[in-house]
Amino acid sequence: MVRSRPLKVALLGCGVVGSQVARLMTTHAADLAARIGAPVELAGVAVRRPDRVRGGVAPELVTTDAAGLVARGDIDVVVELIGGIEPARTLLTSAFEHGAGVVTANKALLAQDGPTLHAAAAAHRADLWFEAAVAGAIPLLRPLRESLAGDNVNRVLGIVNGTTNFILDRMESSGASYGEALQEATALGYAEADPTADVEGFDAAAKAAILAGIAFHSRVSLDDVHREGITEVTAADIASARKMGCTVKLLAICERAEDGRSVTARVHPAMIPLTHPLASVREAYNAVFVEADAAGQLMFYGPGAGGVPTASAVLGDLVAACRNRLSGGRGPGESAYAALPVGPMGEVVTRYHISLDVADKPGVLAQCAMVFADQGVSIDTVRQTGKDGEAQLVVVTHRAPDAALSATVEELRKLDTVHGVASIMRVEGE
Repeated sequence: MVRSRPLKVALLGCGVVGSQVARLMTTHAADLAARIGAPVELAGVAVRRPDRVRGGVAPELVTTDAAGLVARGDIDVVVELIGGIEPARTLLTSAFEHGAGVVTANKALLAQDGPTLHAAAAAHRADLWFEAAVAGAIPLLRPLRESLAGDNVNRVLGIVNGTTNFILDRMESSGASYGEALQEATALGYAEADPTADVEGFDAAAKAAILAGIAFHSRVSLDDVHREGITEVTAADIASARKMGCTVKLLAICERAEDGRSVTARVHPAMIPLTHPLASVREAYNAVFVEADAAGQLMFYGPGAGGVPTASAVLGDLVAACRNRLSGGRGPGESAYAALPVGPMGEVVTRYHISLDVADKPGVLAQCAMVFADQGVSIDTVRQTGKDGEAQLVVVTHRAPDAALSATVEELRKLDTVHGVASIMRVEGE
């Protein structure tokens, strides 16, 4: 049975994603009502520029007074798609205070101040759903929070930014430079006019913080995540990875320490073997690889961005929030009971691929090898090519603490025979 009185939804933001949410609420109205148990009504849409045409949204619903909309008192669920820290944080806090549940895709706010939102939701016994904040249409957070609630997750390894994956994929498949691939990504709409958040890893780092917090039941903020972007990745790096049977991806990696007493979260480009499932993720797609004690290895794959895919995740959360509104139940709140500290990047154990420009003369290899030995870093493979007194030395290490690897690179830079460190990249997924 479907009750007659509709549940009222306030939509904050009607851009690429918001406009699709509004459209799907209309075109799927009958199905949504049947699945929820009551009709869902779009009660207001808050925007900054009301003069812009928004297909499918009745003009009388559009307002510039977002604060007034969320404070009306008759709103059941607020869907926030404006992004950023403020005014989103104030608006969502107000929504909770006025008894509304919240659905948001705001990864930046969740990564920076998630505990405040969770506390406000708990204080007012309201829902907070945010599936769309991490991987677009991919069902990922709910499986981590619910399906794996009885398991111990040890590692989350993923491609969570479609723009950077498209750029790196183009560099590998067509031989394009970073600049050329970025230009193509911009022309196709995958990259913003200012791509900094994507290419410098800020977007992926926010998502890593959210993933780590959920996976390890501990509070992890954006400031806890080690971040490196892809702007320094070169065609030579891509070629070196290919020679090793690897490809280059921007990875978000969240890990529990072997002793279980701490966690780490990091985002950086890395070489991964072509045999790894993530190596086959092409174009602007996302994929996340989860490793748990009992469940083993799981992979979640799909479109990680775009208006329609992201709106799909938003609508899924909206259904859940509306069902709870009818039943008086609540979705899962913050789970931070483990309170594991976030360790520094230097404690991460990984492998390095280091490319050095060196003098092509006897003893250089031995001199460099001694630096590695002094720092306690074992060498796996060495490849050297030389011509006209100059040589390129490529060293791949065994696993070692990142701090030791960084110290090794700094000592190598001091050698007179080392003319430059051409590239440094971690090797993952082995």
